[in-house]
Amino acid sequence: MKGLYYRITTSQDEEKFVFQENEPAASPSDYHVKLQVKACALTPINTKLVSALYQSKEHVPVGRDVAGVILEVGPKVSFFKPDDEVVGILPLDFVESGLCDVLWVHEHNLVHKPDKVGWVEAAGTIRDGLCVYTALHSLAHLAPGKSVLVPDGASPFGTLAIQLSHHTGATVITTAHSEEDKQYLEKIRPPVARVIDVSKGNVNLTEKGMEETGGLGFDIIVDAGVMLYNTEDSHTKPTLLPHKHEIISLLAVGSHWVTREQHLQLDPPDSNILFLKGASLSYLNEETWSLSSSQQGKYLHILYPSQ
Repeated sequence: MKGLYYRITTSQDEEKFVFQENEPAASPSDYHVKLQVKACALTPINTKLVSALYQSKEHVPVGRDVAGVILEVGPKVSFFKPDDEVVGILPLDFVESGLCDVLWVHEHNLVHKPDKVGWVEAAGTIRDGLCVYTALHSLAHLAPGKSVLVPDGASPFGTLAIQLSHHTGATVITTAHSEEDKQYLEKIRPPVARVIDVSKGNVNLTEKGMEETGGLGFDIIVDAGVMLYNTEDSHTKPTLLPHKHEIISLLAVGSHWVTREQHLQLDPPDSNILFLKGASLSYLNEETWSLSSSQQGKYLHILYPSQ
């Protein structure tokens, strides 16, 4: 089987991505299924994390979000049978590329694909869906009646966060990074309470957010990154991200802030504001579930609560 791999240690003259041929292996255990891959999503590779966890690795498989049809099942597999259509996320230590035609995958890394969802859509949304559910339910404890701020709502992560918040009965306010994003967000049904256009760079997000919440702030804020310093180049897209001080100012009493900014640094005044508001800060790491075996039960509940 031919798969695509990323070479971690390369010189400038070497190709970073290489194709490798691997012989089809036998089933690793009685709990594995043989999967014929129909679609694979290409997601960014966290080379720093992989290098830190697996120092001896020279090549990292490309493509971990897969959808396909089950060809064979191990004798102890209980969730699936041959010809089932499934989708899942391959674990971080998986040795095969998701771009291979056939893979042996543990049953706990797969879930039944809904009949009305296509192969490409299933593989392309499962990771963001897992991240959004983790952020809103596992970390922020989303509940009906809560107010939620979703910056950059037109992104895949943002769109799913809006939909899941609406499904739970929350009030959602989001930001748009362009006129096209604004038009897209205004067409979402059920509609968001307010779309704040920040594309011009002259909008005071704190003022607009407080106006929409009656001066109370938001119960939940889920960001896909924040601007850490005011010295960043104002002509680059990162300036459209909310500043960390804006996020802190918009938090309500007893609120939750979930961030994907792994390099976030809080100064003592920032921590003091969070303390006075009784607010909590959580970091959203998409690899948390697969890296912690003690949390496997929660991970399985998120993937397939009905199975």
